[in-house]
Amino acid sequence: MKMLINSPQTVVADALRGLAAAHPDLDVDAEARVVVRRDARQGGRVGLVSGGGSGHEPLHAGFVGYGMLSAACPGEVFTSPVPDQMLRAAKAVDSGQGVLFVVKNYTGDVLNFEMAAELAEEDGIRVERVLVDDDVAVTDSLYTAGRRGTGATLFVEKIAGAAAEEGAPLEQVAAVARRVNEASGSFGVALSACTTPAKGSPTFDLPDGELELGIGIHGEPGRERRAMMTAAEIAEVAVGAVLDDMAAAARAAAPAADGPVLALVNGMGATPLLELYGFHAEVVRVLAARGVPVARTLVGNYVTSLDMAGCSVTLCRADEEMLRLWDAPVQTAALRWGR
Repeated sequence: MKMLINSPQTVVADALRGLAAAHPDLDVDAEARVVVRRDARQGGRVGLVSGGGSGHEPLHAGFVGYGMLSAACPGEVFTSPVPDQMLRAAKAVDSGQGVLFVVKNYTGDVLNFEMAAELAEEDGIRVERVLVDDDVAVTDSLYTAGRRGTGATLFVEKIAGAAAEEGAPLEQVAAVARRVNEASGSFGVALSACTTPAKGSPTFDLPDGELELGIGIHGEPGRERRAMMTAAEIAEVAVGAVLDDMAAAARAAAPAADGPVLALVNGMGATPLLELYGFHAEVVRVLAARGVPVARTLVGNYVTSLDMAGCSVTLCRADEEMLRLWDAPVQTAALRWGR
C-alpha cells in the first residue's frame, strides 16, 4: 500500500510536528506525545483531557482549543497512550479547579486513564473520569468489556468543553458529560478495511461486493456481513439500530424520549463528502419517518479509522442545556464556530 509517510516508526511524531507547524496556538510536545491548549491554565477553568490511539484523526488532538479539550494524549496507531502522558497533560492544564478525563471504552484506555487519575490525585489534582460507551452494535468486542466508545466522544468533548469554558465546577462538567453519553448511540459500517502503517496491508479481509455492519473504529468485527447495500438501505439499518437501542434500553433517562437529536454522520477516513452528504439525506429521511426531529447536524470525517471506507451515525437525544452548550463558541483545529 502506498502511504504519504516517512516510516511507520515516525508517523505519529511526524504528524505531531505538522500539527504544531499548522496550529501555533497549540503547545505540541512531539516527543512526550501531549498536545495542550496554550491558554489552558488561564481563567480558572476545569481542564478537559482525552486521548487514545492515533489513526482516528481529528480525534482527539484536533479538538484541543477554546470551548473543547484542554489537552490530548495521542498514542501509537490504534494503541492507548500511557499514564505518563495523561499525567503530564493533567499537570499542564490544572488551574486548581480539577481535571476531567474523557475516556473511550477500550480496555487499554480505561486502565491507563485510571492509573493516571490515581497518580494525579496523589499530586493533589482532583480528577473525574467519564467513560464513553455509545456503540450499540455489539456488547463486547476484541478491545472492550461492554460497549465501545465511538462518535459520541465528539459530543461529550464539545458539550463538556463548553460547560468548562463557562466556568462550571468539575462535578457539573462531569455530570453533563455523562448525561450526553447516556443520551447517545452510534452504529458504524465498513465498505473496506483500514491499513495500518506498520502492517502495510488491510487489517481484515472484506471481499468485493460485501460490507460489514456494526464495526468499531479499529476495524473490529461488527454484527454481520452482507452484500453491498444502497445508502438508503444502510441508513435504515444504522439509524434503526440506534433508535431501537435507545427505546429498548432507555439509556437516555434524563432527556425526553421524543426530544430532538444531535446527528453526526461521520466518515471513517476514505469516504468523500459527496457520499456522506447523500447518506445524510437518507439518515434524515429515516429519522423523519420515525418521528424524530433533528436539532443540529454535523457531517464529515471526525472520528476516523485511518483509510477505511465507510461511515458511522451517532445520535444524541438532546435537552435544552445540551443544545445551548453545543451551540456555544468553539475554536479548534477541526471544529470551529461562533468566534
